[in-house]
Order: sequence, then structure tokens, then C-alpha cells
Amino acid sequence: MIDKLIASLRIFAAGLLLAANSVAHILPLLVVALVKLVLRVPAVTGGCDRALAAIAASWIDFNSWLFDHLTSTRIEVEGLPEADMNGQMLVVCNHQSWVDIPVLQKLFNRRLPLLRFFLKSQLIWVPLLGLAWWALDFPFMKRYTRAQIERKPQLAGRDITATRRACRKFKHIPVAIVNFVEGTRFTPAKHAAQRSPYRHLLKPRAGGVAFTLDAMGDALDTLVDVSIAYPDRRPSLADLFANRVREIRVRIRRLPIPERLRGGDYQKDPEYRRGIQEWVNQLWKEKDATLETLSADAA
Repeated sequence: MIDKLIASLRIFAAGLLLAANSVAHILPLLVVALVKLVLRVPAVTGGCDRALAAIAASWIDFNSWLFDHLTSTRIEVEGLPEADMNGQMLVVCNHQSWVDIPVLQKLFNRRLPLLRFFLKSQLIWVPLLGLAWWALDFPFMKRYTRAQIERKPQLAGRDITATRRACRKFKHIPVAIVNFVEGTRFTPAKHAAQRSPYRHLLKPRAGGVAFTLDAMGDALDTLVDVSIAYPDRRPSLADLFANRVREIRVRIRRLPIPERLRGGDYQKDPEYRRGIQEWVNQLWKEKDATLETLSADAA
């Protein structure tokens, strides 16, 4: 009973501090974003981009401080890349929990350019946070199901166009675009429904990677491949701040993006599509082996 009460108090305190930190940083974010929106002068927009990135880094710094001081969770990491704040890179990661996001931010904040995630379009309506993600140019994506496209064929390709439009603005600023290639969080039920050939992963969706490479062209030069494992079980954010996550294991590889995979047409060129799929499937095969090793170490 006492343990449950302490856990609840931890979660409540973390929630209050996270909310206060968000409000404190979102308000100046919005001011700078409005200046950037109104004064469309290159010198001004460039300064605003730098200011927005600095505010976001400060926001993440405090969240990471909470991670360190409200939990005893140990992050064991190998392969952390050298700092590169001016690069343009694609970060791919397996996706098991919402904890993945603060882990990535904690590891890469002020080491790589600001991480930007593809978000569902509905998330723009999240109070305050939706505005912050908009101010930071996070790409909002509206996905259409096969049934919706069959009813309205004009919807076909709109998500691809939106991906290209969202990424185009990143060509001229340092950026690290995060792609959870599985498209959703891993669960045993989803794994079974897909009949995934991988033990620890869902099937990868190569299209998102291809469209990002297409939209960014030659600007993207580096792949940062991240594998995250939770030795005990897949945790929730509540588990993290209730101090129920003993350890997180992370393996990172920095790899070049093959020249042959840039600038192709994933939709219309079967050979290019096959090349992207083979490349992503090989990455996923290697990632599955890495996660198997981490799981074996945990056992």
C-alpha cells in the first residue's frame, strides 16, 4: 500500500513539473514562431530558427533532469555518436513505448540537431503541445486507409505529398528526422497479427524512409540507427516516473546513406522500391539480432 502511494506521488509530482516546464518554454516558443511567421526575411527567419532550437533544447534539458533525479533508471548505451550539431540526418529506431521519446531526447539533446518526429495530424489539437510542435516545424501527417482511398481516389498520394512538403523546409537547417519505421508501437498482438519474421520487431515500412530521402534529396547524408531494449518489460511513462524501470539498453550505429538510394521514385520505379526495401529489411534483420543479444544479456 505504501509503495503504491509513493509511486502515485512520484507520478503526480513528475506530471506537475513536466507541465510547468512545458508552459514555461512554450510561451516564448510561440512568440518567436509568430515573429518568424510575420517577418519573412532570411536573416530574421534564420535567427528565429536558432532561437527556437535553443528554447527546445532548454525544455528537453529540464525534462532530462527530471529523468535523472526522479528515477533511478540506468541507461546503458553503446555507440553514442560524436557531437554534430550542424548535420542533416535520418534517425531510425524501433518503437516499443512512449518512453522511447524521452530516451532519444536525453541521449541526443545538444549532441545532434533538434529531433523532429512525424506526428499524426490530430495531435496538433493537443493543448499547448500541439502549438509547440507546430512552432518547431514538426511534420504533421494525415494518413488515409485503403478504404478511404477507395471511396475517394483523389486522396491517393496526399500523405506522400505532405511528407515531401514537410521535409522540404529542413533542407536548409540542421535537422535530425526521427522515423519509427514500424509505424506503431510493438505489442505481442500486433506482432502475431502481422506474422512478423522478426522476433523483437514489427515489419518495417520502407515507404516512410523512402519519402524522407526523396524529399530531402542530397541534404541527408547520415543514418543514425538506434535500438532500444527494456530488459524487464515494455514500460509506460507512468512506470518510468513511478521508478519502476530498472534499466534501459541502447545500441547506436552511425551509417552512411547509400548514394543509390537518394532521389529515386518509390512509387513508380520498381527497381528503386526493391532497393529501398532490401536496405531497410537488412537494417531490421541486424536490429533484431541486436535486440536478441540485449535480451539474452538481460536473461
